[in-house]
Amino acid sequence: MATMTMIQAIRSALDVMLRRDDNVVVFGEDVGYFGGVFRCTDGLQAKYGAARVFDTPIAEGGIVGIAIGMAAYGLRPVPEIQFADYFYPAYDQIVSEAARLRYRSAGDFAAPLTIRMPCGGGIYGGQTHSQSPEALFTHVCGLRTVMPSNPYDAKGLLIASIECDDPVIFLEPKRIYNGPFDGHHERPVVPWTGHPLAEVPEGHYRVPLESAAVVRPGSAVTVLAYGTMVWVAEAAAQETGVDAEIIDLRSIWPLDLPVIVESVQKTGRCVIVHEATRTSGFGAELAALVQEHCFYHLEAPIERVTGWDTPYPHAQEWAYFPGPARVGAALQRAVET
Repeated sequence: MATMTMIQAIRSALDVMLRRDDNVVVFGEDVGYFGGVFRCTDGLQAKYGAARVFDTPIAEGGIVGIAIGMAAYGLRPVPEIQFADYFYPAYDQIVSEAARLRYRSAGDFAAPLTIRMPCGGGIYGGQTHSQSPEALFTHVCGLRTVMPSNPYDAKGLLIASIECDDPVIFLEPKRIYNGPFDGHHERPVVPWTGHPLAEVPEGHYRVPLESAAVVRPGSAVTVLAYGTMVWVAEAAAQETGVDAEIIDLRSIWPLDLPVIVESVQKTGRCVIVHEATRTSGFGAELAALVQEHCFYHLEAPIERVTGWDTPYPHAQEWAYFPGPARVGAALQRAVET
């Protein structure tokens, strides 16, 4: 075991898979020689060579298109999109090719690729370096969408994604890349102490895809969150004293629906939190599923706490985030209704 940040855990996962499987290749803009803009691939090219860890031109459509071809012919590529905001030129390749290859070939071909994307705000990146586009992937049949909230899950989920035979969108929340986050501070709190998930096995292990985690048991209200917002929800529960059961979705789609349903049927209340914009965000799908499966158990309206329906505001970044105050107010409305 070793204490790792999320960056270190992701690097460790890539290192493990490059060592275990000669078919794994890692590439993207500045991924090779420089080690990535966030240093997630630092040292991997020196260790495994430029044939397996390499740089590409600034051409996201080409990066993903090459990865799909590699995957169809037996490799397990792990391309990086430098920021999730940059994936749009590659969206046609992701939707029309990667997601549909298994179906259109009647199972003769698959696309076992994992597309890593740093996502979300927290680094004052403004409109073009801070987006949370997970709903654009969960809408597409044939894709898996994953977002971890801590180093242990980041490594285990990334290994499981690379070993999966389906295309996986692996979203990495930048706000918690470099260390711990207690939900209150603009910057991570160092050192990260007191949380068991900071301890990460150095070798191979998997966190199963499609598995949610109850990170805080409770009986008054269920909170559904993922990525950075798991920490915000924990801070809100602590501040308000509401006995909230917090579920970290981890695998956004496919979803671990039984864990969600069991919790909401127990608490009778549900608050959904995500950083992305509200309208057509993934929270709307979560609310619909809770309504469908838990209608007769609900004691209060389902609450959503999200980002604003605006382009990402650089100057108001920390107001844009759903913070403990906004989440706490939703918790109190839920339990007082």
